[in-house]
Amino acid sequence: MNRFFYSALLYLLSPLLIVYLAFRAIKSPDYLGRWGERFGLTRLKSTDLLIHSVSMGETLAAIPLIRLIQQSHPELSITVTTSSPTGSAEVRKAFGGSVQHCYLPFDLPWCVNRFLRQLSPKWCLIMETELWPNLVAIAAKRGVRLMLANARLSAKSAAQYAKRPKLSQPMLQRLDVIAAQTQVEAQRFIELGVSPDRVTVCGSLKFDLSITPERLANAKLLRQTWGRETSPIWVAGSVHPGEFDAMLTAHRQVLAQWPDALLIIAPRHPEQFNSVAQVVAAQGFESVRRSENQPVTPKTQVLVGDTMGELLTFYGAADQAFVGGTLIENGGHNPLEPVAMGVPVMVGPNHWDFAQITQMLADAGGLRIVGSAQELGLNLIQYFETPSQRQQAASAGLAVVEANRGALQRQFALAQSLIKA
Repeated sequence: MNRFFYSALLYLLSPLLIVYLAFRAIKSPDYLGRWGERFGLTRLKSTDLLIHSVSMGETLAAIPLIRLIQQSHPELSITVTTSSPTGSAEVRKAFGGSVQHCYLPFDLPWCVNRFLRQLSPKWCLIMETELWPNLVAIAAKRGVRLMLANARLSAKSAAQYAKRPKLSQPMLQRLDVIAAQTQVEAQRFIELGVSPDRVTVCGSLKFDLSITPERLANAKLLRQTWGRETSPIWVAGSVHPGEFDAMLTAHRQVLAQWPDALLIIAPRHPEQFNSVAQVVAAQGFESVRRSENQPVTPKTQVLVGDTMGELLTFYGAADQAFVGGTLIENGGHNPLEPVAMGVPVMVGPNHWDFAQITQMLADAGGLRIVGSAQELGLNLIQYFETPSQRQQAASAGLAVVEANRGALQRQFALAQSLIKA
């Protein structure tokens, strides 16, 4: 399939995009609004630099890089786009009115053309692997210089690109700069046809996650507020449907040994907040919802983390964590977040989106890979039984984070070279 047939197929399927937005809006009202942005219909100001940061995870990684660019180039106007409401919320919280913000339009040629014609950017930074054939092709045709920042490419994604070389190869070859997270991923880009002189290994921006003393203090204060300074606490973060039952099964194992244990379960997507609360209640757990400001009492067994922007604080208030999207075939989420907050972490076997980071943490002893709810429960119990072992794992994880910092400066240097070229 080449780009012509890809675009034709998108046009044929375009009515389904409305269905998709309507379906997402049923579960998450945030998808109800701003549809004009999704189709490039919103009036926008021209901009110097366009940065696409996708969803919440990519946006959190991009924020320090964007701030460095703002500090070094205050004369530049910047537009930051996302694809999800959670990413949008992070952009607005971090930058307010200092950047122009909107959703990135669907990759329909008409929408992308109108969008880029209004913005008329000179440069474009795309985070991680959010590559769209028409966006890249039309931007390159308009003379926009393109950088793929914090680039990751799993073996699975590389295989998908290799199956469609007429679509993927021209897109990848139009990128002027690729800041790959690892040497393995850099090699995958090169094997797909990217010139080696356009690929630089920079490490992951996620290692440069900045944890302020204030956030750590707030996490400890939150635990004190709950009256759970000595109770076992663990977090199931960024979990998906298909993992809810496993988390609760593991927690039953923990409760059998420590009746005062607390599980904080935080779904990945806001549209799952009600679903997980219903599952928890249906299984008979004593639970409260964070969004309702209900007090955590000595009887509370599960706290439903149904708020945005608090997951890092939850990690810091806990003794250990599980990162979701890994017991199902999803690819996983960032295990460095709990590690940076000083807790050991567990993930399931399906962590290919963070394979290198996961392996580094596992090799150092800061992370364990579990294959089932039963195995998760046994590992949780072992760490609760041996605080010294748990602290050793936490320290090992923090050492990996510290040893791999520096990606921010390396990627900023590449962005500088792009802007000055």
